[in-house]
Amino acid sequence: MIELATADGPDILCLQEVPLWALPRLGRWSHGMTARWSVARRPWLPAWLGGAITRLNQGLLRSAISGQANAMLLRPPLRVLDHRERQISRGPHERRTCHAVRAPGLVVANLHATNSFKRHEVPAAEVGRAAALVDELAQDGDVSVLAGDFNLRAGELRPLPGWSQLGPGIDHVLVRGAAATPVSPWPKERRVVDGRVLSDHPPVETTIG
Repeated sequence: MIELATADGPDILCLQEVPLWALPRLGRWSHGMTARWSVARRPWLPAWLGGAITRLNQGLLRSAISGQANAMLLRPPLRVLDHRERQISRGPHERRTCHAVRAPGLVVANLHATNSFKRHEVPAAEVGRAAALVDELAQDGDVSVLAGDFNLRAGELRPLPGWSQLGPGIDHVLVRGAAATPVSPWPKERRVVDGRVLSDHPPVETTIG
């Protein structure tokens, strides 16, 4: 999946639900991109063992044993000047985090909000906390990006002042401080390799500036 997603040379790639055993391999799989991550769910077992057990039935076990993280990959010459993370979930829900990287002239935050389709206010509040983290990092003149799995569709989140609008689906890339192309989901055939669909979410992409 990482090799496919980085094959056309994106400057930044935001990932959610990355198993913890995969984190040390992200740089190699992406051919030298800089990796930063935030652990959202700790594993029950050592990461390598959790990964081995999970591979017995990926669809059923998912991250329950192996743990999961959000991760960002940045292509050189982008340099990480600061990296912060924050828990954005509250109450009894599964722990959800957002992490943000500041590079020269740019702040990018990556989040995975709570899946609560009957209570839109839950993920909406988490998106708001993620945007607040961006505000803490951003300096005058910086372009800001808020990306990830919001678990919200257009109309379920009040527009954030100064930010671009939500795109289709529940995965979004919001931009502030620069023009950006409309968010474009990958067609299914672009993410099929050897007869397998590599993600249950179509990746989305945009070009900024």
